[in-house]
This record gives sequence, C-alpha cells and structure tokens, in this order.
Amino acid sequence: MPYEQFLRNDVTVDEFLSDGKPMREIADFADRIRRARESAGPGEGFTEWCVAAKRARARRRAEVADRVAGLPEASQRALLITVSVLHGAHADIVHRAAALLLSTVGPSEEETPLLQRKDLAQRLSEISARSGPDGRVRFTELDYDSAVRAHFWDHMPDLRPHLGAWAARVVESNDPHLVPDVRDGLVARLAGEYLRTGRADALAALAEGWSAQGAGRARSEAAVQALTCGLADPAHGRDFRERIYQWCAYRRLTGEFAQVLVQVCADVLALDHPDHALIRLHHLARRERGTAHALHALCALVAGSRRLRRRLLDRLARGGLAPTDRVIFLRVSDPAPLTDRSVTTRALVDEDGVRRSLITCWRAVLTDAVSRPEGRHVAPRAEIRCWLHWAAEGAGDRGEILLDLLVEAADRCGEDRGATFAALYASARQAECASPGGGARAAETTDLLLHKIGVAQGLGPAAPSASAGGGRS
Repeated sequence: MPYEQFLRNDVTVDEFLSDGKPMREIADFADRIRRARESAGPGEGFTEWCVAAKRARARRRAEVADRVAGLPEASQRALLITVSVLHGAHADIVHRAAALLLSTVGPSEEETPLLQRKDLAQRLSEISARSGPDGRVRFTELDYDSAVRAHFWDHMPDLRPHLGAWAARVVESNDPHLVPDVRDGLVARLAGEYLRTGRADALAALAEGWSAQGAGRARSEAAVQALTCGLADPAHGRDFRERIYQWCAYRRLTGEFAQVLVQVCADVLALDHPDHALIRLHHLARRERGTAHALHALCALVAGSRRLRRRLLDRLARGGLAPTDRVIFLRVSDPAPLTDRSVTTRALVDEDGVRRSLITCWRAVLTDAVSRPEGRHVAPRAEIRCWLHWAAEGAGDRGEILLDLLVEAADRCGEDRGATFAALYASARQAECASPGGGARAAETTDLLLHKIGVAQGLGPAAPSASAGGGRS
C-alpha cells in the first residue's frame, strides 16, 4: 500500500477508534480492511476499503435475513450455504457441493431438462456472488459469507446435523480443485459455527464420527482439522485438551480415530503444550495394538527435547512398567542422547533423577527377560548390545556410566540377581563380534562389565586389575 494512503487521516478509522476499542476488535477491523482490499474493484483505495469494512461489520446479518426470505427455492438456499462455507473455492467444487447438499438434506426436486436449467453464473448472481477470472466463487459484499453461515446456523437448527454429513461427503469428492487449503477452509468454517455457539461437544463428536471404521484419508484429515480448530479456540481450547486426554487414556478407539489423535497430539498439541502431548501420546502408545504410530510419534517428540526425555523416563519409572511401557522404554533409552554433552557440559546420565529412572526401568526389563525360559541366559539382545557398543566407543567416563547403570539395575533384581548377572555377561560376550570399534575394545568393555559384576557380588576388588580379561578362553 502506498504510504501516502495510510498516513492520511481516514474518517472511518478515526470514528472506529474514537471509543477505545479493545485490541481484539481493532485486529478484526484491520483484517476486514485487508479482505476488503483483496475483493475491491479497480480504482478503489484505502478509503473505500475502510468504508467496506465498516459496512460489513454493521449491516450484514440484517441483509442476509432479507436475502434468505427472498430465496424460497431449496436449490437457491443450498447454493447460498455452499458458497458461504466454500468461499473462495473453484466454481466446479461449489456446483458439485451444492448438489450434494440438496441430496443430503432430502430428496431431489423434480428434474428439469438440462438445457432448461439456469446456468451457474445466473444462479450465483441471484445470491450476490460471482466467479472471478481465476474461477473462484466469492460473494460481492465483504463478510457476507460469515453472515450467511451464522444466519442458517442460528435460525435453522435442524440443518446442523445434515451439514456435518454433507461436509464429509464434500471432502471425499474426487475433484482436482479440492486442494488441502479448500478442504481445511470448509472444515474451519463449519467448526467455527459449532464453537461460536458453544457446541464444542458436538464438534468433538463430529470429528470422531468422521474418522470411524472405514474412513479414508480425506475424512481423517478433516477430523484432524476439526480438532485443531477446537484446540486453537480461546474459549474451548482447554476443554478440547481435556477431551483428547480422556480419549487417549480411557476410550476404546475404533477405526482411524487413534491415528487422528496421534497426528493431533504430535503436530498440533505439541507446538504449544508439549508436556500435554507427551502424556497423551504415552497413553496411546501403551494401548495401541498392531501398529506403532503413537510409539514413533512419542519417540520423535522426545528426540528433540532433553527435558521431555527426562520427563518420560521419570513417568515410566513411576508407572510400574507394564509390558507395553517396557517396550516404550527400550525405544527411548538410546544411549546417544543420554550421554550427549554437546549442548551442555552435563549429560542426562549425569543427573541423579535420570539415573534413578534408568535403573528402575532396566531392572524391570531385565527381571522380565530372565523370568522367561528363553531369557534366562540372554537379556534383551538388541538394546543391551546398543548400550555395550556405546560403552565401548564412549569417550571419557560415558561408557563406564552405562555399565554402572546396567550392573546396578541387575543387582536390584532380588532372587533373580544371579541369573540376571549371567544373562548380562552373556549378552556382552555375544555383542563383541558385532562391535563397530573392533573386538579388542569390545572385549575390554566385557572384562570391565565382569569386574563390576564381581564387585556388586562382593567377589573382587573395587578397581580392576591391569591384566583383566587376559585369562579368557
């Protein structure tokens, strides 16, 4: 915008600001001016945009009520509603969606021969809309779309459940013009009416219904968008966070809804409430069967945050470690981030709280391993091998810390303590042949582990001898 325009005093703006409006209303007015610029005709400038924005704020609801009263035909009202919800979409989508709305709310009217029907341009002119050079349909008056949505939502409540079913049919339409932005805009506008009128529960139920058994990708993505709108709403965001918690922790999830919740937690909730996302993904990960979507999302979440990894380890250690929790622990106990000192001089394994969590979790994993007949001689191979290899390659005291944690966890295995030590040592011997640093360094690590096991059992000196491992056969 040329600065000569916005630096001049404008009577519309001065009048709007004269009575101390709150910042929220000022932002809304500024946004209406922006949208007035986008829809303005040639030759119109800042003054005309401001007048259009003021007019849109003041008179739209009454104008729409009069317009609806003058449109008695179902096809006219269907097109009016469709344009309001798909405002800015391509004319092909608007035409098809209006037909879908008619078939959703009831039987079709008597068919008129194709060549006798009104064309789309004429039908759009009847509702003060037009298709632009880009093929996209918009109302000719600013904010007319929101006024139309509010009118039908408020004054035809029996239409509301039909709109949810209709939206699901539209998003599944196989049309090249139904791009993600158009689909998300449709869902956002429909969700806005639910939220504006305090019907958050109905919006949540709609999202769950969209992702029921057999739901395709389009409906699942629409469900994600609906829940995203709920989470972003200032008045209802907290309710949606609580509702999502109840779903993740207690609800028996069917169809694609579990994956919808994973995506919402990982991609939406984690941005502003990462701790909430972690808790909900943990519940989903420990309950999922046949898939690992939630587990992958949980691992990705903690991978980018030392704080979240610390919190998840603490949560696992305090939770009793059910079998599914043990699987989660083995996935998030990668020794690389636990011993990383590149960001701070203190690694996670240097913290007392993290060490306690790791010992508690490893104790549960090792106890479970040796309690099974196939595990009495070999502990969880892949995970133990990873720790042993890292211990062999670790610089300074990093490797020895990992061995200390494993030995202390095994030492707390009660009556299975001896069998656990044996399984731990057997795993170390097996890991030597696959060590990336070579067999010699891996053998030294195994000897150091054996020494620490001996110390824990009271069978050897506190410091290893210089010739440790020399007598192995």
